[in-house]
Parts: sequence; C-alpha cells; structure tokens
Amino acid sequence: MDDIEVPQFFICPISLQIMKDPVTAITGITYDRDSIEHWLFLNKNTTCPVTKQPLPLDSDLTPNHTLRRLIQSWCTQNASLGVDRIPTPKPPLTKTHVEKLLKGIKDSKIRIKSLMQLELLAAENERNKKCLLENGVPKAMIMFIYDCYKKGDFLELEGIEEALSFLQFVKVPNEEAKNLLSENNEIINCLTWILDLPYEMKNSVAVKSHAVLVLKRFINNCDSILLERLKPEFFKSVVKALKTGVITQQGLCAALHVLLCCCPLGRNRLMMVEAGAVCELIEIELMSIPEKRITELTFGILFHLCSCANGRFQLLSHEGSIAVLTERILRGSMAVDDRAVFILSLISKFSATKTVLEEMLKVGTVSKLFVLLQADHAKYLKDKVMEIFKAHSEVWKNSPCFPQNSFYASLHR
Repeated sequence: MDDIEVPQFFICPISLQIMKDPVTAITGITYDRDSIEHWLFLNKNTTCPVTKQPLPLDSDLTPNHTLRRLIQSWCTQNASLGVDRIPTPKPPLTKTHVEKLLKGIKDSKIRIKSLMQLELLAAENERNKKCLLENGVPKAMIMFIYDCYKKGDFLELEGIEEALSFLQFVKVPNEEAKNLLSENNEIINCLTWILDLPYEMKNSVAVKSHAVLVLKRFINNCDSILLERLKPEFFKSVVKALKTGVITQQGLCAALHVLLCCCPLGRNRLMMVEAGAVCELIEIELMSIPEKRITELTFGILFHLCSCANGRFQLLSHEGSIAVLTERILRGSMAVDDRAVFILSLISKFSATKTVLEEMLKVGTVSKLFVLLQADHAKYLKDKVMEIFKAHSEVWKNSPCFPQNSFYASLHR
C-alpha cells in the first residue's frame, strides 16, 4: 500500500487519508465527511481549512457520489496490492428514524434496545450527534430519568444507565438545560436520587459517575434562586459520592465542581459542613496525591467552608488537615498555593490555639510559608503570609524551624 501512488484528489485535505465519504463544502473544496464535520461541529471552526473562506456551522455538505464511485473503483482495481475497498456510506440519520427510537423508549419491551441504538448512533459521528440534538433526544433522556425517579423505579437501572451514557455523547446544551430547569426544578433531585442508589447494585460506579457529570451541567446553569433552594439531602448525596470507590476520577472531579458552584451561598456552605464535606475533602487528599485539578477544586471548597466557624472546627478536628495543607504548597499549582495560604490565614486569625500553632511548627507549615516568601509569587499572597508571621512570631520565634532573628526583627518594625 505504501508503494502505491494514490491520486491526489482522492486525499482529504484534513486527514490526508483516502476519502471514504467525500462531501463538497460551499467553498468548492471536497473533504471526507467525518473530517470536515469534526472540524465544524466538534472544533467549532467557521472557516474552510483550505481556502480560509467563511464556512458556517450550518452550511450544506453535498455528497460527491461521482468521486466516491471513482475511489471505490480504484480501490477494487488495486485490491491485489493490499488496498481495501471503501464501503458505501450509510444513509444519513433522519428525523423519522429518531422519532421511532424515541417512541421505543416508552415501550418496556424494546426500551433498552432503543436506548442502546440511540447511544450507538451518537457515538458514530458528529452528524448523528447534531441530528439527535436537533430532534430533542437529550431532553427525552432527562425526562425518562425523571419519570423513573417519580416512580421510584430502581428496576429501570439498566435503562437509566443507557440514558446517562447517551448524555455523555450528546450533552444537554446550556440553553436547553436552563429551560428544563425552569420547567421542572426537580431535575436536580432526580439526579441526586441516582447518587443514593445502593452501592451493591450492578454498574453503580458507572451509573453514579455519569449522573454526577450530568448534574454538573445542570448546576452550572442554575440561577441563584434555585441554588438557594437546595436542601440538606442534596449535599448529603453529593458528599457521600466523594467517598473512595463510589465514582470514577472524572466523576469525582464533577462532584467537586458541583460543590464549588454551590459555595458562594452561606447557607449552602453550612449544609456542606453539616454533611461532613470537610473531612471527606481532606480524605481525598490523604488517600493519594490526586490530579492537580482535583486538589485545586478540593482546596477551593475548603477555603469557602473555612469561612465559617464550624468549618474551621471540622478541619482542625482532622489530624491530617494542617499537614495536607502544608504538603500541597509549592507543588506546581498557583491556585492551590493561593487557597492553602488563605485557609491558613483564616485559621491564624480565628482558630489559632496553642495546639494549632505547635502543629504548624511540627508539620513544617512555618518553614514552608517562609520558602513561599522567597518564591516567585504574587505580592498579595506574600502579604498574607507576612500577616500570619506577624500574628504568631512571638510563639514561633524560639523554634529552630522559625527563620533567623533578623527576619523576626523585620516583622516588628
């Protein structure tokens, strides 16, 4: 195959491979359908890759049947040289077929089959995703899950799993998510209901992980009124999902994002603390060194929760809290350094008992903060560190961990 000279006009300008389904854009350039649809729909490009002329996302892509037949004929002629024949492309997905599959969801006999077919179609190509989206399939999936929730039907777990899996391929658009929430604010409850399904149930990790990813999209589109209406049960469900083994790493990241989105409201912070979020967040960090993004989210939430007295109390009640905050400083994330210093500042101002200050010496917090002063960090952060030193230098000054006497003197000029 490598020794065969392929006619240049058989080659897609994007993939540089022989075209399987050539289509011509309005700019006159022919591309392989998968490549140009990926360029338009997934990457959101609005110019022709070759001519750089405008190419709107909704522009027509005309099948080039003549070129496809030429390519197929050439492949057949060169089959003995190892060239595979290009199969005739499937006909495009139609609205009628989508509607038929949506009706199938309502029929218990063919429900799972219909859901699986919709997922397979979504995974096939970007054109199918666009068609499914335009025909309201994501909304239908959400409403199917909602109906199961209203019935309290755990027996439909396989169907719920398929619906949630579909929503990973074809995400509910932001505007549609807002509209769904305005029509039915119990959508949040139905997704947290899934998080409460028994751990022993088949595929519970996958189902709960998919559910929290969908929940993240809806929480991102909640208005302040809906966020204010969240109940303690919501936070208990999400916090419970943080436990090791309950959800995947991607699901964990989404669950943390959900909590962080809810943090600006004081009553939500109190409910998170009461749900045991502080200890679970510290445990996430203690179990292993997680991805940088997870630590950034964890520390972001802890900062908000430590703004209330009960949050600080829970943090300091955990034996590993100060050590974890200290260990994560200067590990390559400015965001983590920022949140860690601000958490330590809150502890320094409002919860600095003798035991806490001794702990900060013992686990190396004081030494780490001094190193941070020498690092390339923003002035506001260094000022925050200096405030901590000024507040407690009298307690720390005689320790070998504390910087030299000249530094102590500079704090009190």
